[in-house]
Parts: sequence; C-alpha cells; structure tokens
Amino acid sequence: MKLALAQINPVIGDIAGNKKKILDGYKKGVAEGCGLVIFPELALLGYPPLDLVEKQGFRKAVYTAVEEIAAVTGETGLLFGSITEDKNTVGTNLFNSAVLCYNGEVQFVQQKTLIPNYDVFDEMRYFEPAKEVYIHQFRGKKLGISICEDIWNDKDYWKHRLYSNDPVERLLQKGADLLINISASPYSYGKRTERKEMLATLCGKDKVPLAYCCCTGAQTDLLFDGGSMCFDGTGRLVQLGKIFEEDFIVFDPDAEYQPIERVEGIFEEEVLNGVIMGVRDYALKLGFKKALLGLSGGIDSALVAYIAVRALGKDNVHVVMLPSRYSSTGSITDSDDLIKNLGISSATISIQQAVDSVLQTLAPSFEGVQADVTEENIQSRMRGVLLMGLANKFGYLLLTTGNKSEVATGYCTLYGDMCGGLAVIADIYKTDVWRIAEYINRDREIIPRAIVEKIPSAELRPNQTDQDSLPPYNMLDDILRDYLENNKEYDEIVEDVGEPDIVRRILRLVDINEFKRKQAAPALKVSYKAFGYGRRYPIVQKWR
Repeated sequence: MKLALAQINPVIGDIAGNKKKILDGYKKGVAEGCGLVIFPELALLGYPPLDLVEKQGFRKAVYTAVEEIAAVTGETGLLFGSITEDKNTVGTNLFNSAVLCYNGEVQFVQQKTLIPNYDVFDEMRYFEPAKEVYIHQFRGKKLGISICEDIWNDKDYWKHRLYSNDPVERLLQKGADLLINISASPYSYGKRTERKEMLATLCGKDKVPLAYCCCTGAQTDLLFDGGSMCFDGTGRLVQLGKIFEEDFIVFDPDAEYQPIERVEGIFEEEVLNGVIMGVRDYALKLGFKKALLGLSGGIDSALVAYIAVRALGKDNVHVVMLPSRYSSTGSITDSDDLIKNLGISSATISIQQAVDSVLQTLAPSFEGVQADVTEENIQSRMRGVLLMGLANKFGYLLLTTGNKSEVATGYCTLYGDMCGGLAVIADIYKTDVWRIAEYINRDREIIPRAIVEKIPSAELRPNQTDQDSLPPYNMLDDILRDYLENNKEYDEIVEDVGEPDIVRRILRLVDINEFKRKQAAPALKVSYKAFGYGRRYPIVQKWR
C-alpha cells in the first residue's frame, strides 16, 4: 500500500480553507494510486487553536466539516488531525485526535495520549489524554497511529523521559506493522536532526516502517518546518519533505529507496529561511500586503529589511530613515547603499523638530533635573510615533528590528523601537545577526560592508556605542545563552564565563526588563527557548 503524506500549511480557525486543502490533497492521493492519504496534527483547525476550541460554535463547525470530509471518501483512506468530543468524560471533554475516514464514513479515531505542557505547549488546558491506543486493520496493514508527542518518549533514545506511558510501545506490542505519526512540531534549530535520530532509533529497533507527517508554515510566532519523514523497516530515512514549504510525498513501505543522511542545513541558512517564512505567513494570514520598518544604518534593521524583501518582494517593502542631530552621516549613506542593493522604496523624516517640541513642552516639568536616559528615550519614542502613523495611514505591517541580546537586557525602548506588529529577529542573538549577514553576503555584497563592520550604536547621544552600557556581544551572548536556554544560574554562569560583576549585572537586566517583553510584539521562534509564550517569568519577583 502506497501512502501519501500531505505536508500542508493550515490557517488557524480557517475551517473552510483547511478543509479544501485536505480534500484537494486527498484527490491527489487517489490520482496517485495511494491507499492512504495522511495530513498533520489538527490539520482541520490549525495548530495551536488555543481558546478557540472552548467556543461551542467553533467546535460544531469542526464536527460538521469532519462529516463533510468523510462523506466524499472512497476506498482510499484519509487520515487527518481534528478534535473530537466525549460528553461522558470528566474533564474538558475534548481530545486531540487522528480521524481515519474511508467509504464515506469516519471509520476510526485515535486520541492523543501524551498531552504536552511545557515550553510553548499548553495542551493540558484543553485536551484529555487517550485512555487506550488501538490498532486499526486497513488494506492488509495493522496501522499504529499516534499524534506528535506520543512518539517523543522512546526509552531507548531518551535518557530522561517526561512520561511513564509510551503509547507507541503499546501499539507495537499490539502488533502494529506500520507506524503513522501526525504532527505539528514547532521549529527550533537542531530539532530536525534530533527528530531524525530519534525516529531512526525507534524504527531500527522495532523493525517497523514509519510515516511521520508534519505541518509547515508560521502561526504567529511559532514556525513549523515541515520536513515530513518516512523510514523503512531498518530505521533508514528514505523520504524527506521540503523545508519551510508545503509538499506532497508518496511513500511505499515495501519499496527500496536510497537512504537520506542529512536533514538540516547550516545555522545561518536554516534560521534565515525560517524567519523569512515567518514574516511571509504572518503578513499574508493577517491580510497585510506591505511591510514598513525604520532603517537606522545598523546591522539589525539592515537584516530585517533583507528578510522583509525575501518574504514579501522588494515592491512591498518601504523603509524610513529617521535621523536626529546625533545621527552620523554614515548612517544615512550606508542606509542609502542598502536601499539601492535591495531595490526598495524609502523616505527620510527628521525627528529633531518633534523631539525639540516635546522637550520644550516638558521643560517646565524637567526644570532643575539633569538630563538622562529620559531624553534619549524621547528620541526613540518619536520614531515610534512616526512609524506607527505611517503604518496606520497606509496599512503597512510595521516590523520591529531588535535582536535577542537587546530584548533580553532591555536595551530597547518601550513605545519606541519596540513599536510594531512582529519582532522578526528577537530570537536571534547579536553575534548570530553578524553570522547571518555574512552568509547573506557570501556571493555578493547585499548588506554594505560598512554596516557589517560598524561599531553598534543607538545614536541617541554623542559618540554613543552599545558597549557603553553592555559588555562585548560575544561575552553577553554567552551569558544570555546560559541563562535563557540552559537554565543556568549565577554561580554556574560565572564558572563558564568568569566576570562575576558583569554576570550579576546582566542577569539583573534580564529580570527587571520582563515588563517590556510582556508588551513586545510576538517574536519569531527559532531557538530552543524564545521570549514569549514559551518563557513565562513573573514581572514582580525577588528571586535574586
């Protein structure tokens, strides 16, 4: 029996649109002579649907769509992710389910057993776990169907497991001779390689082929990379879906294929392609056609401009230079060079008159008080006001340009450079911004060399550099990785990097700026631990 894996990019809540993708994929699978067409986890709803599933009207629309999908099926099976409901259950009554249809009806439902509740996952808020797993015999195969997290608990791969229950092991004990996993697994760099090694271990040990179907696309801040995988009965990866785009894969578990060894590109390539997809999907799914950003002459805004062009096209990106009396000549000329290289439209609006007006208005209240960061922030906030005005007037999606190092330490201005609808590189450290810029320039200079080599500065006072307030970025990023992603504390970080006073100061900056991040635009997630929904720390706290 040939299988088709339909790696689709659903839209959360677009039941009609997602249903059409499922039916179109099913027709294609039938035309290809496949016995079973497989779609990802919650493909009908989009993942994660969050509190939409609490609305009775939404659930009814889903159940109606399931019946309509089932009604058009013939002998070819159709397996897709949806929600199901059990009115007799104590709890939420809802299940994250795999629904198998053929011959005009829903023939089998397998509910998800392992309900994740860590990082960006909050499924225990909505779904009950399956009480049991079952084998379904179909076209001479004993199908062992599981859903995403269910397959991430193999005792022979993981030294530490999150669950005592292993539903895939139970399926194998019950005689499954073909494993199918439908998934919506969020992207982070390195995860696809880990996924391949984990699934290869499982298949090689149990000598059972596996079809793993994952969705692709961006859902607000979460990126889904696709990369659906098929393994033969020896644990060899033999089919791999496209990365960061939709795909349709035909897999015959009984056929011979050449094994695939490499599943992941280099960091710069992967992360860049991921955030390009993230910007594109965020804009298109919300109905934005054009993007806007402030261009400072620095490397962060240059990178965001490049990403926006790759995502939306050069005709749909507009940049604005917003100089003040402290802006260097190089900031303007370097920006002009970038604008020419990218072929985008631009404007220059001086903020000085607006800043002077605000300072004059505040002068009586500020009398006798020495100037400080307040005046610097007014400059940034005037830029934010002007950019938001342009975005509102012309329907632009305003992109913020702060990197993860800045967002972590609060080296950004609330209601200033943090204004916008999407934080494009807020999960990319400053040192990685430079790496990605060099990768972009690998064949020809796109981001001007002067921007890449420039000493970072916010240009909010004379001769200012970032290192007036922060340690060198290579040291800073080492501290932040330890603290944010490795969950290390002060003593452990000092062991790694030394400089106890600097470590203490940086950890304090991260902690006291939590209030800013709570008000920030959603940040596209490319790392193991990103700011936003997957990192929840109290604003008011006195741990240290």
